[in-house]
Amino acid sequence: MDTNEGAWKKCMEFHGHRCSGLLIGFRASLYAMELLDLDYSQDEEAACITENDACGVDAIQVVMGCSAGKGNLLFKMRGKQAFSFYNRKTGRSVRLILKETAPMEKEEKFRYLKTQPAERLFEVQEPTQAFPEKARSFGSVKCACCGEMTSENMIRLQDGKKVCLDCFIPYSRFL
Repeated sequence: MDTNEGAWKKCMEFHGHRCSGLLIGFRASLYAMELLDLDYSQDEEAACITENDACGVDAIQVVMGCSAGKGNLLFKMRGKQAFSFYNRKTGRSVRLILKETAPMEKEEKFRYLKTQPAERLFEVQEPTQAFPEKARSFGSVKCACCGEMTSENMIRLQDGKKVCLDCFIPYSRFL
């Protein structure tokens, strides 16, 4: 990790502090970039589907250039330290899952995550998700109930009116 101290420093500045969670995302990003021959994503050359919304996601944004706003950072909330990375140029992808370790104190865990080779930290699998679709732009529609402008892909039809998800009353009689 010594050759990436500048990138690590940027991650800590962005995140606000040093922690094991941030280090997990940092190490996963570097490993994915190595495995998939990726560079920082200026647009959507790389994509990531993260299975959590924890600290490591901040490192993925800084190191890889994946972000929700750019459309190449997607969340599949499962509470797992697992990340699927995609290289749009080559069509290659990988899913990295943090391996289980013995219980450790906070600083011991940080040292372990910092010093172990990436292949000891992460299990490498094929992603369970297909390549994510590139980000699309949508028009806006005025909600018939609240009057707020809403992206057309988030509008629902209810009683013949176009309504936003906040105003929509779901029909949940079926399990």
